[in-house]
Amino acid sequence: MNMAPRLQLEKAAWRWVENVRPEEISLEHVELAYRVNLPSCKRGTCRRNCKGNPNCLVGIGEQAWLGDIDENTFHNIDDPNTERRVKNSFVGLTNLGATCYVNTFLQVWFHNLEMRRSLYQCQSYRERSLDDESDYEPQTICEHLQYLFALLQNSNRKYIDPSGFVKALGLDTGQQQDAQEFSKLFLSLLEETLSKQRNPTLQDVIQQQFCGQFSYVTVCTQCSRSSALSSRFYELELNIQGHKNLTDCILEFLKEEKLDGDNRYFCENCQSKQSASRKIRLHNLPPTLNLQLMRFVFDRQTGHKKKLNTYISFPEQLDMGVFMEGREDLRCVYELSAVLIHRGVSAYSGHYIAHVKDPCTGDWYKFNDEEIEKMEGKKLHLGTEEDIETAKSQTKKPKCSKGYHCSRNAYMLVYRLQEPGPSDTAKMDVEVPDFLKSLVDRDNQKFEEWCIEMSDMRKQSVDKGKAKHEEVKELYELLPAKDGDPYDFISLEWLKKWLDDSTATKEIDHTSFLCSHGKLHPDKVGDCKRISAQAAQQLYSRYGGGPRLECSSLCRECVEQRCRVLRLKNQLNEDFKEVSNLVKRTPSEDGFWVGKASLRSWRQLALEQLETDEEETKHSNGETNGQGPSANNKELSSENSEGTEEDMKVLNEDIVCSHGGLRIVENERKLVSADVWTKLKMYFQNAPEFPQIQEPCQQCLTLEQEEKDNEAVSKMMAQDQKNQLPNLFQDKNRPTLSKWPQETDVLYIVPVFFVDEWKKFIRRPTKTSPVSNVGNSLLLCPHGGFMFTYESLLNGDTQHIALLWPGEWDVISRLFIVDRAISIRLRQESTSAGTSPQYTTEPDLCWECREGFIFQQQRDLREYTQATIYIRKVVDDKDAAQEPNASSSDPEEDKEETPKTDEDVDTHFNQLQNGSKRIKLDETVSTSSAPAPVINATKAGGIRRSTRHRKLRGEKALIVSANQTLKELKIQIMHAFSVAPFDQNLSINGKSLTDDVATLGSLGVIPESVICLKADEPIADYSVMDDVFQVRMPEEGFKGTGLLGH
Repeated sequence: MNMAPRLQLEKAAWRWVENVRPEEISLEHVELAYRVNLPSCKRGTCRRNCKGNPNCLVGIGEQAWLGDIDENTFHNIDDPNTERRVKNSFVGLTNLGATCYVNTFLQVWFHNLEMRRSLYQCQSYRERSLDDESDYEPQTICEHLQYLFALLQNSNRKYIDPSGFVKALGLDTGQQQDAQEFSKLFLSLLEETLSKQRNPTLQDVIQQQFCGQFSYVTVCTQCSRSSALSSRFYELELNIQGHKNLTDCILEFLKEEKLDGDNRYFCENCQSKQSASRKIRLHNLPPTLNLQLMRFVFDRQTGHKKKLNTYISFPEQLDMGVFMEGREDLRCVYELSAVLIHRGVSAYSGHYIAHVKDPCTGDWYKFNDEEIEKMEGKKLHLGTEEDIETAKSQTKKPKCSKGYHCSRNAYMLVYRLQEPGPSDTAKMDVEVPDFLKSLVDRDNQKFEEWCIEMSDMRKQSVDKGKAKHEEVKELYELLPAKDGDPYDFISLEWLKKWLDDSTATKEIDHTSFLCSHGKLHPDKVGDCKRISAQAAQQLYSRYGGGPRLECSSLCRECVEQRCRVLRLKNQLNEDFKEVSNLVKRTPSEDGFWVGKASLRSWRQLALEQLETDEEETKHSNGETNGQGPSANNKELSSENSEGTEEDMKVLNEDIVCSHGGLRIVENERKLVSADVWTKLKMYFQNAPEFPQIQEPCQQCLTLEQEEKDNEAVSKMMAQDQKNQLPNLFQDKNRPTLSKWPQETDVLYIVPVFFVDEWKKFIRRPTKTSPVSNVGNSLLLCPHGGFMFTYESLLNGDTQHIALLWPGEWDVISRLFIVDRAISIRLRQESTSAGTSPQYTTEPDLCWECREGFIFQQQRDLREYTQATIYIRKVVDDKDAAQEPNASSSDPEEDKEETPKTDEDVDTHFNQLQNGSKRIKLDETVSTSSAPAPVINATKAGGIRRSTRHRKLRGEKALIVSANQTLKELKIQIMHAFSVAPFDQNLSINGKSLTDDVATLGSLGVIPESVICLKADEPIADYSVMDDVFQVRMPEEGFKGTGLLGH
């Protein structure tokens, strides 16, 4: 039968509560609540397990165990033989992250039999100790390479790990490098290493295999004198741009070029610069001819490399005799032996693979790191390597003639010189030296041991699975509980894990299923299954755990509590209507006080209380059933008593004061009849109760009177201080340093923080505390010296101080506690030119602390991280000349600041433990010696201007650090404005920024700086910037690796 959804089953389990009171509950009702008698489901009738039915044992994972089972499902260990080398195939190389370019060349060099044979002849320290059982650690590049080649030749593994070789070269396994550059550098390194071998036949192996000779032939146009400069080559670098086939590429390489104009040639015969022609003439070609197709070229527009995805056709047989000038009759036919492929559209990413021809059999193989694929027949198939379309070119692959191949991803072609006559089979055999053979045999032995170990683990898993299979088939038949027989409830989650072979079966744990009475909670029935006591006994004996949930574990107390709650929830709406009508009437007899907020929200509170009562016994937490939150809220905090209706948790919480008594505000409560209170008490048994005769809290009444008295005193104090200092409060007739007042030669200084706090008190004496002391020490250094010069005060430091007239200072000294008087005095000094004003402070300036403050400020401006700067794109130099400095403000921000409210905080001060405040030394406070961009312009009257930069149209904000380079900033600007780095002309304060490797800190770029960007003519097609987006840091290449001798 198809069972009803879980929610319907749950409602049906408690439908009887409408007609049964808690005290009338019987065993039948308890079993209904626990759904003991629901019909069980049969296999095939349920698509998935009926979670609401504890008697449904279908769809819990038993399907995997019933019937015949393939033993391979009992383990997750792959067959170790899949790691074994395929017969008559080759061995792959592990990609260590981004080392596919290394793997391709290793496979190409391995298939060069002469090179492999020669490397096997290199001396090794292990050659003299064949019986040494220690791990082999090659010492030189030759030893690493010959060991790798021996493993590639004789290993039983499907692929081997080249990490020793890569580590010896010092390559970064996570960074993809230029494959062509790697080939050149490694062959050069190998040539140098082999030149030091004692065996003279090994010293020039690289030259014999890869080295050819050509000369640059220059002919003077004037005298026809010919001069030749010979040169060796290891590969021919062929330009492919504008070409379609290999022949055209070679012809361009050999093409004659004209030397004229500024490029003229100095003729020794004419003894002057003359026009000439120059070309390359091939003389000798090596047995192995490497042709580098220059797919990765430098793009002058972007300043970075890009890949040319041009189709180039190349032959399987290449006759180089036709390119040998004067030796056209020479037989010089080469056969294609390897094609190196780069898959991907960018020069900075992609994947390298190699197609290599087996010199012994003539079969072609594709080497893709660990995977090796043999081509069908004996022909090269480039296949899917040419199916990758680029965003810039959708050119169709041209048709190739017989004996030719086309590729737009091939970047290197390797040709082998064709030998006349039948091939010598003796040359095809390359013997591995005994010491290397011994090392490979040892590695093969380790591999075989690993295979045996994996096979044993697979067998153990299979045996364990078969035993579990028999156990499940036996116990699953016993699981269903028959009517009238003893039964247990058991965790559904545990049953599923028991039937899931992928997880280890742990002991049974039912602690989270218990109610506060230590029995099965009714809400947990949906997470359990009812099984026979016989099956439960066997499960507990095998896996342990507990506690057991037998038929005696059904909790009558929880069922009664749930019955009471559900009945009250059903009754709530009727009671709400009745209470709403009753509260409208005036009580005819003594009533009870109820908070008005409580009356407005009591139905919602009751509903939440009932839901809490439903949940409170869900977990065993040591509480007695029936004690909800109301039992624990007798002591109400002041926060709760003054909370909003949304914060209210308990009825009458809104009229309880912080002392637990009745609040004194009478308009917050309402008098209700005893009938109303009785109804409310049914839902809130522990709510605070206040009869009509209850007196308000005496402590609150006393505090209220004291507060009124204090407010009166504060108002009188504020009015008195305001009358004595009217101009200071209203900011009228204020002295300034820029225009010294004639009527006095001394002015007094206090922190502006003191004045702000005092004004707050004057404005709102009943809401803020009176100011008692003037903390002038915060303007002094630890030595007691003043921290500001007269010049710095003129240039912006007045934002920290307030100037007082002598009369105002007398009043402040009388009204407040002053820790230290600070004054600034004007003194006229006689000079030869007359008199000049001199300004001194008391106490004197502390130069040592002042210089340290300035030094710290300037250092902070050069060592910032994650700061904001603004890039403004301008059209011409006129716009750039009008750029503001970093702290310029908008006209709207030149207006006076509005008076601060209580919530305002002065950003230039930090609160100390003693209640005073001290200036933050890392704030941007300008001085006469500070850089111009950080000057805070101050108007007359000490009103400071805002230093916050307002972003204008055409500007964009960037997050930068002082230690990043200008080049990295240009990359950010390119992303923000789509202007390539080479098109960016940047300037700050009229000074051009041109040094790409300089840091922003050294260039004077500070937080909030505005940098002007003037862009050159934009690139018509921004798709050429694709490769630029791949670059985040300058290219290091093989710098620091063993390929460059480091």
